[in-house]
Amino acid sequence: MKKTFVLVTLFVLPIVIYLFFASGVTNFGKLSMLTEEVSELGFNQEEVVLKDKITILGFLGKNIQYQQAQAFNLNQKIYKRFYQFEDFQFVMVMPKGTEAAVEDLKEELGQLADAKKWNFLFGDEPEIRNLFESLKTNISLGDDLGTPYVFIIDKEGNLRGREAEGNEEIKYGFNALEVAELNNMMIDDVKIILAEYRMALKKNNTHRKK
Repeated sequence: MKKTFVLVTLFVLPIVIYLFFASGVTNFGKLSMLTEEVSELGFNQEEVVLKDKITILGFLGKNIQYQQAQAFNLNQKIYKRFYQFEDFQFVMVMPKGTEAAVEDLKEELGQLADAKKWNFLFGDEPEIRNLFESLKTNISLGDDLGTPYVFIIDKEGNLRGREAEGNEEIKYGFNALEVAELNNMMIDDVKIILAEYRMALKKNNTHRKK
């Protein structure tokens, strides 16, 4: 048994990891940079930042009880699949006054997976709108300061997505209420950006060894 485990670890696991990343890269290539230098998070805190992190950024709004479905969809389809990757995080920007509701949501999310990389930041309306507007998308923020769409931000603070192609419009974000969209698009795009940094790290390590 020990010999079999060692063989699987040494030979099979690396192949599985390679195929995991390669599938996304092969299907879609590199994610486009749609908006450069999205505003840093701020909100009178220093612990959670965009810089040097691959971030899934969302805005759940004031009526969090109506937005739980998107949080649970993201948790099941995206977060559980990728949260163990280093420098990967979820950031949900919340209006002040929703702190108690967020604690309840975090407790529920934690029953499904380790919620340590779910980050919730609280700001007032101007702060939240300024951050959202810095994304420069074709998506509107609701009156409750929420949207079902979430966004992929790279380590340099740039919004990444898909350029318009054929009859498809530019893809700035992903509707977390649509499970099919998470399955058919977002999973692949997160794979791509993780693979991009993984390959860059591997390349840098190779150059250093030389």
